Amino acid sequence: MRVKDLFTLHQGNGFELINMELDKSSKINFIARTSENNGVTARIKAINTPPFPAGYITVALGGSVLSSFVQTEAFYTGFHVMVLQPKTDMSLEEKLFYCHCIKMNAYRYQYGRQANKTLKNLEMPDLPHWLKTYKIDYSKITTRIQKKELPFDIANWHKFKLNDIFEIEGTKTTKPETLGKYGAGEYPYITTQASNNGVGGFYNYYTETGNVLVIDSAVAGFCSFQDKNFSASDHVEKLIPKFEMNKYTALFLSTIINRENFRYNYGRKFNQMKIKNTDIKLPVDKNGNPDWYYMENYIKALPYSDKIA
Repeated sequence: MRVKDLFTLHQGNGFELINMELDKSSKINFIARTSENNGVTARIKAINTPPFPAGYITVALGGSVLSSFVQTEAFYTGFHVMVLQPKTDMSLEEKLFYCHCIKMNAYRYQYGRQANKTLKNLEMPDLPHWLKTYKIDYSKITTRIQKKELPFDIANWHKFKLNDIFEIEGTKTTKPETLGKYGAGEYPYITTQASNNGVGGFYNYYTETGNVLVIDSAVAGFCSFQDKNFSASDHVEKLIPKFEMNKYTALFLSTIINRENFRYNYGRKFNQMKIKNTDIKLPVDKNGNPDWYYMENYIKALPYSDKIA
């Protein structure tokens, strides 16, 4: 099944925002080729041309190519934005699923190769069985936690090598074709990406034990906490704690480690040797050891920490 089998494709308006009249109170959005804010760059006043209705999907054909969003309000578009009208009734959950599937093809494109002619022919998977009845809970998120101001005296923190507090090993490389059906399981597939906690999908397959930190050693050195068992693509290193780590200390540590991102890129990899020799500063107890109790309670004191699964 292809995009054109599921949707009627409309060329966007091709308007320039500079020629539109801004209006913060308007219910009409202006959609551009951005990957942020659902593609919305401004609210604008209506013109003689009728806007596209809410419920359609917008897809960036260039720029942040294949950034795809379900539009919840009426909208106009800038240049090189395609508008997808579902051919059948679709739930919001189904539309979001197809947006994700479209985005997963972004690696095929770049600034020199846009998706103008090929979007309609992109292959789309069948809906996962669970999605046919799944409903997203849109109720307002609340927290029982009142923020507590804990001392945060970095000047008194000490340096520790990652190799002193973690066993650092590579993960078993799993080829995508061995994973089975996309979305059919509960175990994450960790890839070298810095979004979605590094997760490239969920499958009924794993090779690694959870409750570890992982670091992408191919792209930007992104560190994430994986609580579940998982499988991984190439260039994913795992940090196995030498202490009793829980999700709160793990989130504290991954945040500190990600402060090292600026040192690494495609030309300078955050490989195992560099990971082992990396120093990070941590709060310490009266004996000069990492203060795991403080780290745990610092995260617990943050608003919405009660929502950490």
